[in-house]
Amino acid sequence: MKKAVILLSGLLLCAAAATVIGQKKVLSPKEERREVREKRRAERIANYEKMMDSLVLSRNFQFNPQTMQRQPAGPMRQIVNPSFNVGIWDGTADICLPYIKGYVPPYYTTVINYTVSDLQGYTTEQTHEGWMVTFNTSLYSAGTYTFTFEIFSRTGGANLTISNPWYNPVQYTGSISQLY
Repeated sequence: MKKAVILLSGLLLCAAAATVIGQKKVLSPKEERREVREKRRAERIANYEKMMDSLVLSRNFQFNPQTMQRQPAGPMRQIVNPSFNVGIWDGTADICLPYIKGYVPPYYTTVINYTVSDLQGYTTEQTHEGWMVTFNTSLYSAGTYTFTFEIFSRTGGANLTISNPWYNPVQYTGSISQLY
């Protein structure tokens, strides 16, 4: 008798749990709209990430700087001139950026304004936040300049570090866009 009561109460508990699990929560219109907005937003973010990944993999993108800083602890400088950028396409780099020269004070600013087609060691590596793109070029001088892009797929932001054996590295922050 005790076994039958225990068995019967166990069956009732399982049936009650199954009905609770099987029920759909009825959402209010406001909650439904919120869920739809969240899904659309997640789709837009995923599509943007795919677009950024495709830009990097196609080797056809433009870096638009907003700030620059001499490393390791130079002053942060704003870049507001829209003419400054780095365009990458078909193994060619069109570079027009302000650059800080000098190993010890006094440092001075110059403009790197070259179109180079001899990009050596061009590598693209996927990271957990986006991509690392690296290449070297001589910029028609005795030293080799190393360009390292750290691209963030989700936000479209990027950091560019230009290093040279003769000068301190210069780091730029900005964004990546499609090159038209």
